[in-house]
Amino acid sequence: MRKRLYLKVGDRVSHLKYSVWGAGEVVEERHSNLSGGVCLVRILFEDGEERSFINDLESALCCYYAGVRIIG
Repeated sequence: MRKRLYLKVGDRVSHLKYSVWGAGEVVEERHSNLSGGVCLVRILFEDGEERSFINDLESALCCYYAGVRIIG
C-alpha cells in the first residue's frame, strides 16, 4: 500500500498546541520502502530547534493529527 504523505521539503508549518515554537520549515523528508516502515519529516522551527514527526496520514500518530498545520 502506498503511503499518504502530508508534508514535503520546503513546506512552512506551525503547531496548534505550541505556538511559542514559531513557524517552521520542513528541512528533511525520509520514508522507508519496507512494508510497515515509518515516514518522517524534520522541521526547523523559529525557536532554533529541529523536531521530527511522523508524516504518514494513514498513521494515528501523523503530525497532522498532532497539530502541525501548513501555513501560507
